[in-house]
Parts: sequence; structure tokens; C-alpha cells
Amino acid sequence: QVHLVQSGGGSVQAGGSLRLSCEASGITRDSTYCLGWCRQAPGKSREGLAHLEISGPREYYSDSVKGRFFISEDKSKNTLYLQMSSLNPEDSAMYYCAVRTDYVFSCGLGRWTPNHWGQGTQVTVAS
Repeated sequence: QVHLVQSGGGSVQAGGSLRLSCEASGITRDSTYCLGWCRQAPGKSREGLAHLEISGPREYYSDSVKGRFFISEDKSKNTLYLQMSSLNPEDSAMYYCAVRTDYVFSCGLGRWTPNHWGQGTQVTVAS
């Protein structure tokens, strides 16, 4: 079975940085089309943040995090990362990693639905 195990969340002061990790098991990179990170804060809808399209490769970022958040991967460890910097209280949310293993034309924002999800990790930014 495919499992995505997240780590790296926690509390940080405004202006600080965090790196989230998402380690995958039961899956190979060759079977993956899209990798991504999204978040959901209380009272808000889920927001796609950073997507990686394997075939290009190509990266997509939401306007709210562009220039501050960066998606990357360690192929040897089957791990996806989200490096976050210049954090502010508006970034406080539950963060999720996700992958798609079925074909999709584009991994752009709002263009695909994940097959598998991480368990989520809380990020809290203090003002």
C-alpha cells in the first residue's frame, strides 16, 4: 500500500523558516505523475501551494507563496520537501503532501486530484 509520512511541522516565530518532509513508501518515482503540497486553515478552503510535474520537470506555485516556498525532492530517499521561509501568521494551517499515480495532462494548480495523501502536519506561525 502507498503511504506518505510527513514530518517537520511545528511552531515558529514570524519571519522564520521550516522544512516539511514527506517520505513515500509502496511507490516508485517512475509511477508518479504529480507531487505537491497544499494547506487548509480553519474556515478556509484547501489551497494548492507547490506542485512538481515529473515529466517536464516543471514546478507550479501559488501566488501566496511564490518566492517564499520551494518544492524539492530527494530521489534516493523517496522524499518530497517543502522549504518555507519568511513565514507569517497567515501561513498557519494544516499542511499536506500528495501524489498522483494516474495519468493527468497537467500538474498545474487546480488541474489534478491526488490519489494519495499524507497525514498532515500542523504549522503555526506566531506573530
